[in-house]
Formats: sequence, C-alpha cells, structure tokens
Amino acid sequence: MSHGKQFTLYTHKGGPNGWKVAFFLSELGLTYESIYLDFDKKEQKSSPHIDLNPNGRIPTIIDHKNGDFVLWESNAILTYLADKYDPEHKFSASAEEDKYKQLQWLFFQSSGQGPYFGQAAWFTWYHPEKVPSAVERYQNEIKRVLGVLDGQLATREWLVGGKYSIADLSFISWTNVGVNALLQDYDLSKENPHVDAWLKKMLARPAIQKVYAEKDALAKQ
Repeated sequence: MSHGKQFTLYTHKGGPNGWKVAFFLSELGLTYESIYLDFDKKEQKSSPHIDLNPNGRIPTIIDHKNGDFVLWESNAILTYLADKYDPEHKFSASAEEDKYKQLQWLFFQSSGQGPYFGQAAWFTWYHPEKVPSAVERYQNEIKRVLGVLDGQLATREWLVGGKYSIADLSFISWTNVGVNALLQDYDLSKENPHVDAWLKKMLARPAIQKVYAEKDALAKQ
C-alpha cells in the first residue's frame, strides 16, 4: 500500500497527548496524516485502531518508511522519533547522563503530569456527578507539578542539557490546558514565572504555532 505521508497518527481533536506527537513531527519536518478518532463513538477502542493499540487510547503512530512500524504511548513515540530521526540531537540529549535526565522528565510528564491533569479535566468537565473534593485534589496536583517545574526552571532555561528538547516539548500541551482551562483565576506569570517564560518560548516556536493553527482550524469545523 502506498502512503503519501511518512506517518499515520491516530489522535483526537482535543486530546493533549496526540498534539504532543504532532508538535515533534512538525519540529522534525516529518510528514504525517492525522486520523481523528471519535471518542463518543468509541473509535479508539474499535478496529482498526484497537488492532494497533491494545490500550485503546491515543496517540498511535505508524511509520510507513520503517516497515509500517507501530508504536503507542506518547513519550515512547517522542523517544523513538528522536532516536531515529534526530541524529544530530537538535531536540534530544546526546551525553549519556543527559539521556537519563531526559528519560526522567519524560517519565515525570507521563506519570506526574498527564494523569493528574487528565483527572482534573475528567472531574471538571465529564464526570456525571459533581465531586468538588476530587476537583480540588487534582487542581492542587496541577499546582504542585507546576511548582516542581518552576523550581527547576529557576536555575536553568531548559530542563536538560541547556537546550530545548523533547523533555520540554512533552509538557507543552497539558501545561497549556492546565493553566488556561483547568485552573480558575490563576496567574501563571505570578505563581510560576519560570514556567510562564518557558511555556511562552515554546509556544512561540514556528513548528508549534503551525500545529496549534491546525488544532484551531479543526475546532472551528
């Protein structure tokens, strides 16, 4: 089967984890076709997606120029793309110890940011009953994670190796959702000024702006 784009990306119009992968594909200049799954119809848990990703969540990629290699879990995908398509380490760590620091932040993002921010979104927008204590718990976790990041960014411009990398990029989408949609009356520039400056630098990158333009266009359809 012939594919016009190198990658197929199974994703969702609103899901932050899918946009994270799109950001990095854009940074690397790699071509991809996005397939937006309809969660209301459970398409993420139906064929053909469930045949590729047994977890039934997004994102999932197929690399058509590498034997239709399939991979899921967003930070595993970022690591794969960096290892295979960033040989000059423009967006990834090269020194051995920095590689482990990069993994450290990728694990923290996937275990410490994504689930807590995601639960905040669930209990704020989707849970059938209002559970104020759950909303408060996960909003506090958002603030805690932002505090961890701010403390680190107070001493450095980027998380690893003195440069923008996938360690930083992995946090963009959920941080943006967290501070702009999940916290009320929260001034990031006041509460976490180092995170605020870091996020603004990343959002100003042309590759990131390009993907957000695609996301905004989808939202208007």
